[in-house]
Amino acid sequence: MSVTAGQVIKCKAAVAWEAGKPLAIEEVEVAPPQKMEVRLKILFTSVCHTDVYFWEAKTQDCIFPRILGHEGAGIVESVGEGVTELAPGDHVLPVFTGECRECVHCKSEESNLCSLLRIDLNRAVMINDGKTRFSINGKPIYHFVGTSTFSEYTVVHAGCVAKINPLAPLDKVCVLSCGISTGLGATLNVAKPKKGSSVAIFGLGSVGLGAAEGARLSGASRIIGVDLNPSRFEQAKKFGVTEFVNPKDYIKPVQEVIAEMTGGGVDRSVECTGNVDAMISAFECVHDGWGVAVIVGLAHKDAVFKTHPINFLNERTIKGTFFGNYKPLSDLPLVVEMYMNKELELEKFITHQVSFAEINKAFDLMVKSEGLRCIIRME
Repeated sequence: MSVTAGQVIKCKAAVAWEAGKPLAIEEVEVAPPQKMEVRLKILFTSVCHTDVYFWEAKTQDCIFPRILGHEGAGIVESVGEGVTELAPGDHVLPVFTGECRECVHCKSEESNLCSLLRIDLNRAVMINDGKTRFSINGKPIYHFVGTSTFSEYTVVHAGCVAKINPLAPLDKVCVLSCGISTGLGATLNVAKPKKGSSVAIFGLGSVGLGAAEGARLSGASRIIGVDLNPSRFEQAKKFGVTEFVNPKDYIKPVQEVIAEMTGGGVDRSVECTGNVDAMISAFECVHDGWGVAVIVGLAHKDAVFKTHPINFLNERTIKGTFFGNYKPLSDLPLVVEMYMNKELELEKFITHQVSFAEINKAFDLMVKSEGLRCIIRME
């Protein structure tokens, strides 16, 4: 048992006090884990666009002060009442969604949408008692998507903590907690392209390149990258992308361009932009008779998807996915093993590294779309 078990831990955390203002490194108090909770020592974390989105708070209401962060890796420091599958010293990935293993979704082989622990972007407290585990001088500091990895210690529901191979390098596998797994799983678990098939990837950020990596692992012969930013094309070659299309270079809709390139359309497409026009293009560019389009991006709340019903009658299929259809506790350890077995190449996604004190630099890189993932060393 950890010598700090049951005690309040004082540590450093990057606190977002208000929207758009630089994060401040503060000393926070982290309470012990309660029933079905785990306290983790975070060793590495990275910045995802979702962190920036909620930090900027330009289009949605957000709660402040808050500790952001949801792509991280660390070690279990102590466990709360009822936790039996995790113990101090375990190497883990905290995840923004969970797996209670009791609800109808968790018991289904087809779903990973846990009824209890599914992501709630507006929840800023622990579900056990509706309180925070972070504070500064008695003032509560709020949680973010149940993880808050921008803190040296954090408290997470046990159903959102995936136990992984202790030999896996945490400074690499921490990036599997969100975007890369989302893209990878969208291709491997949902699109399921056959060897030798053609795949179009809409959006070549980290999620899209995760989807491209999935297409590469599937043995796709043609991987067509679609993006409005041509500076991303060269980098995407490392992920197996073989051809590139910039919609701005054409007068006709990009789905028509892709259909002409491929003799009727691609076998599979994966949309990773959140732009509803890209979603429509991704669906309409797949081949009739067997084409499948997978939607990953989160569109604006007022967006409307419009396509002619004949596209469905012509046997095109459109699917949605959440976190690549991975169940966090059951499946993420297997994704880590893909990396350990040298099937999955994570190093390609890691373009920068900074110290915890330089966390705002990591935010700047993400805001400016410079690089893919910036690893933040907590120690």
